[in-house]
Amino acid sequence: MKNNLTKSTEDYLKAIYALSLDGTSASTSALAANLKVAPASITGMLKRLAVTTPPLVNYRKHQGATLTSEGKRAALKIVRHHRLLETYLHQSLGFPWDEVHEEACRLEHVISDALEERIDTVLGHPTHDPHGDPIPTADLQMPQEKSLQLSTVRPPHKVKIKRVNADDPNLLRYLKEKNLTPGSKLEVRAYSPFDGNLTLLVNGSESELIVGPTVTRHIFVDNKLKGKP
Repeated sequence: MKNNLTKSTEDYLKAIYALSLDGTSASTSALAANLKVAPASITGMLKRLAVTTPPLVNYRKHQGATLTSEGKRAALKIVRHHRLLETYLHQSLGFPWDEVHEEACRLEHVISDALEERIDTVLGHPTHDPHGDPIPTADLQMPQEKSLQLSTVRPPHKVKIKRVNADDPNLLRYLKEKNLTPGSKLEVRAYSPFDGNLTLLVNGSESELIVGPTVTRHIFVDNKLKGKP
């Protein structure tokens, strides 16, 4: 696999990987929004990545882009860097979980394989980052884990938070304040069909917490629902 990819190329591959996790192609408009780049620039880069040796993406006009096997390995390598760095910053250096993303974004492109291996060893070979996302293995395999979006859960189910899919520091600080973090146990007490709000009990608290789809769509829980719907 290439070891001399530019920061821009790695950012594109990581974005395509994230946007195509559901098996669909990453559209030009979605990539433009994700990377904050003009659509015309996206198209030009995708065309270049499709003709590298070996090709890193499959691209067809108006049909978006997917990663080739080589592109996927390169994307998983940078994802591994990012999530290991987030874990190291949080566990070893004491960065709060709402600050590690931006720091990891700056560092993920420059760490060596030797430093990656040392971080992994020092941390005890972690399997998940501070937000609950799985860390690709050293041989660049992504662990397959099933989860449900909290917004789809209905009372009176009991669930446990597995991961939080959010980079917004303000949202992450709010989730931390409300104990809506990986490992927390939730009891879904009520659902409002008019606004999508869920009423929750968090970690056995007697105080109910009402949260809306703006929050619940970022929280993923185990798919072993307890209780009867």
